Amino acid sequence: MTGLTSLWINGRPMAVPKLKRRRAVFVLGKIDEILAWEKTKEQEREVRFVDLGRYLCEVRTGQYWRLENLKSFEDYLEKRFPDSRRKAYYLMAIHENLTQVPKHALREVGWSKAVELAKVARRDRQGFECATWLHKATSLPKQEFKGEVEKHLTGRESEPWDLIYFKMYKSQLAVVEQALETAGLMLGTNKSRGYCLEMICADFLAGANLDGPNPEALMLSLRSVYRLLPLEQRKQFRHEIRSTPCQD
Repeated sequence: MTGLTSLWINGRPMAVPKLKRRRAVFVLGKIDEILAWEKTKEQEREVRFVDLGRYLCEVRTGQYWRLENLKSFEDYLEKRFPDSRRKAYYLMAIHENLTQVPKHALREVGWSKAVELAKVARRDRQGFECATWLHKATSLPKQEFKGEVEKHLTGRESEPWDLIYFKMYKSQLAVVEQALETAGLMLGTNKSRGYCLEMICADFLAGANLDGPNPEALMLSLRSVYRLLPLEQRKQFRHEIRSTPCQD
C-alpha cells in the first residue's frame, strides 16, 4: 500500500533518513495550519490542497512523524485525518503524478477533479496529454469529467457513481468482510466490493419484503438479482414470467 514506511529493497530494509528537525517542525506546523484553516474556511478548502499534498509527501519521505514519537507514517495520518486517510493519499497522488500541471491550474480545477487527473497521469505516464485533460477538467462538470476518466481508463462508458463513508466498530468488521468475501466467491472474483455489497443488500430487501409491505423495495432488489443471471437464464426467467398466470 502507498505510504508504508517499513520498506524493504532487494531483501534489505531501507535506510532511515536523518531527521531534519527544523524542517520537520516547519512542515508539520504547515500541515496543522492548513487542516485547522480547512475547518474554519470549509467553502474555500480546495485552494490549499496542492500545498497539503506536497507537505504530506515530504513528511513521508523524511519520516518527520518521528518528531512526534510516532511509530509510522500511518500513525501520523490516523492522528491528522481521523475521519478518512484516503483523502491524504489522494492529495499525495496529486502531488506525485501531476508534476506537469501548473499549481495554479490545479487550484482552479479543484481537488476532486485533480484526483481524477492523477489517475490518468499515473496510467498514461509519459503519454499523458496534460493540456487536453486539463481542458476537459476545466470545461466539464465534475460528474461528466469522472465519466470521461472512467471511459479512458476502462474503455467503456460508466454510470455516475459516488463514494459512501460510514463509521464501523472494529468488532463489526469481521462479519462485514466475511459477507463481502462470500459474495465475491459466489458472484465471481472480477466483481467489485461495491457490487457485492449491492447484491447482499438486494438479497436482504427481497427477503424482508416477501409479504409485500414495500413493493418498490422488492422490485429494486429483484432487478439487481436479475442482472446477475447469464443471458440464457435471463431469457428463461422472462419466459417463465410470461407463462405464469397472474393472480390477484
